[in-house]
Amino acid sequence: MQADEIKKIEELAKTNPEIKELYEKHAELKKVIQKLEEKPHRLPAEEVELKTLKKEKLEVKTNLLSLVEKA
Repeated sequence: MQADEIKKIEELAKTNPEIKELYEKHAELKKVIQKLEEKPHRLPAEEVELKTLKKEKLEVKTNLLSLVEKA
């Protein structure tokens, strides 16, 4: 996300619990994904998990930006 989007989301999250929840979920997924990507060697199950987490993060981001546009 771009800096201006993040700023807007953080402002809206103060008054909109749904935006706050999605923003926190996105940040949490980002951390988990980063941790998995930092591993020098991943098991096949971890590769599948990584793909799944990335898809989930994208879905959360899409929903979040959609809510921000409507606000």
